Amino acid sequence: MVFKKMLSAFGVGGPKVDTVLANPNTRPGLTLEGQVNLVGGDSSAAIEQIAVGLVTRVEIEGGDSEYAGIMEFHRMPVAGAFELAPKQQLSIPFQLQVPWETPITDVYGQRLRGMTMGLRTEVAVARAVDKSDLDQVAVHPLPVHERILDAFAQLGFRFKGADLEHGHIRGTQQTLPFYQEVEFFAAPQYAQSINEVELTFVTSQRGIDVILECDKRGGFLSAGHDVFGRYTVAHTDAERTDWAQVVDGWLQELTSKYGGHRAQGFGVPVQGYGAPHGYPMSPGHGHGHSRGVGMGGVVAGAALGAVGGMVAGEMIEDAIEGDFSEDWGFGGDEE
Repeated sequence: MVFKKMLSAFGVGGPKVDTVLANPNTRPGLTLEGQVNLVGGDSSAAIEQIAVGLVTRVEIEGGDSEYAGIMEFHRMPVAGAFELAPKQQLSIPFQLQVPWETPITDVYGQRLRGMTMGLRTEVAVARAVDKSDLDQVAVHPLPVHERILDAFAQLGFRFKGADLEHGHIRGTQQTLPFYQEVEFFAAPQYAQSINEVELTFVTSQRGIDVILECDKRGGFLSAGHDVFGRYTVAHTDAERTDWAQVVDGWLQELTSKYGGHRAQGFGVPVQGYGAPHGYPMSPGHGHGHSRGVGMGGVVAGAALGAVGGMVAGEMIEDAIEGDFSEDWGFGGDEE
């Protein structure tokens, strides 16, 4: 019996967990539904808590270096303390509200290059190794996201990649400790004025802030630099706006001059802004090109912890025990 307890403490013969999602596809503001299936081990186990959380890969700058880490950014308890009998089978249903700011991972059924998202289940077992399970999640755009992304494609922009950057964008209602950047190569008609465009959505129940960062080319006697714009869009504008015209207007505005100003006349209420004054020039932000003021000029670092009343996560790269592999294989119960 003592030997069995010792093995159980090392995770041998302990309970197994397998989380099954009713549908792994969701959108910001909707829910993920599923059930946590438990099977008792060789002996009874004191379960302290069962929780599910959304995890993703985030780029983090530290000093002169940049590295990627796995972050849990939203967490919900599923069950409290109870005793799981040997070989007992138990199924616990749950509904997890997906935060409005959850980054988009899939567009038209295709995973955005560079994006990952998973639902991690953690079963805390007293005096034993905790059990976990990881299931892939696909976050699809809301209608207004989709229309704006479509507009970039219609204008001839080519998708380059996407990632999540740790930090906070000034002037937005951002609550998560990171923001998503969707990167495009410049369309031919803009190629003489800009190299690339980075698109960020900060989404809420009311609408979205659209943040654009254009890597503006330098001239014969002038250096290149980044220009920024922020535009507020309501969800209800999705179906009643010529988005190609709107996005073209935003880009023409940004590439024509540099500095803070108000933009008008593009079919939706918009507010443009330039990079704040007083921020130092910074080197590349990990995107392979030299930048001027850079997004660092409009990003304030956000400490990990509770952000806006949400559980904004701890770094859990080691804790998920290799569930995120290099090819991003997910799921399966752990022995």
